Amino acid sequence: MLFKNIQFFLILMKELLSLLKRFFGYTSFRPLQAEIIQRTLQKEDSLVLMPTGGGKSICFQLPAIYMPGTAIVVSPLIALMKDQVEGLIANGIPAATLNSMMPEEERHRVRQLCIQGKVKLLYISPEGIISELHWLLPRIDISLIAIDEAHCISHFRPEYTQLSVLKENFPKVPIIALTATADKITRTDILNQLKLRDPKTFTSSFDRPNLSLTIRRGLSKKEKIAAIVHFINRHHRQSGIIYCMSRNSTESLVEELSEYSIRAVAYHAGLSSDKREKAQDDFINDRVNVVCATVAFGMGIDKSNVRWVIHYNMPASIENYYQEIGRAGRDGMKSDTLLFYSV
Repeated sequence: MLFKNIQFFLILMKELLSLLKRFFGYTSFRPLQAEIIQRTLQKEDSLVLMPTGGGKSICFQLPAIYMPGTAIVVSPLIALMKDQVEGLIANGIPAATLNSMMPEEERHRVRQLCIQGKVKLLYISPEGIISELHWLLPRIDISLIAIDEAHCISHFRPEYTQLSVLKENFPKVPIIALTATADKITRTDILNQLKLRDPKTFTSSFDRPNLSLTIRRGLSKKEKIAAIVHFINRHHRQSGIIYCMSRNSTESLVEELSEYSIRAVAYHAGLSSDKREKAQDDFINDRVNVVCATVAFGMGIDKSNVRWVIHYNMPASIENYYQEIGRAGRDGMKSDTLLFYSV
């Protein structure tokens, strides 16, 4: 029996590595990915803590491809869902999203594709999950449920607190909750609110040796602008993000930089969805190199060549800081970060 289990395991790993190479171009797993995927295939629940760029998406996307049925991925931002789905489709993986910005005809088409088993991954907001709970979801062969950016349960998305209904309604479906930022209290909150059953927590190393960390203190606004301009000029034509605490700061910083012939775009929740989408698309496709943004920008955005991150203001927490600087250097190449703070 033991030999048969080992033999099955070796065959499974070979199949998973083949899928990993075919759809994502990787020849080996990163630390913990294989263990997390195996646990999901065994239909067991997991909480995954990995740094930004650590390979969280593979942990649910690969088993979704391998398993029969459709994986449900709960995601907090339309822009994030769009980015993920476009990337999957480009890799030949049938994926779709349901969101409030889609015309009803398009939502109906996506629902029918899911019912017909033609979608491997369906991305949907927490609000959308609740509205589809009693009509669409029972008609789908659900392979797994992934709760992306699961720390939202304890932070700025109260809709996430309703997601306990998923385990109640689909008790045999494995749930994997994923985040790059969660202290001990938040981790406990995630496990309790999602009502995960005998979950295992996987915590990857958060060491990012390719990131350099620079801190500047006590500078005036004029001195900060001069330092930012010098920093950007040292990273000529390299993509980077400047995080600001307020919407007004993003807009004013864009104007300040334009006086130094640095083209930047603003990104914050006060912009229309069209403007936010254009800013994101321009950044992802290298039509603009600098984004001045509030903290929501970059969540789950798969852009590997971000070479630098600046914090114009102190981040809300050390967890937020680590997540935000982690958006630089996702390709493993040397990248720089700069933090301003006042005492």
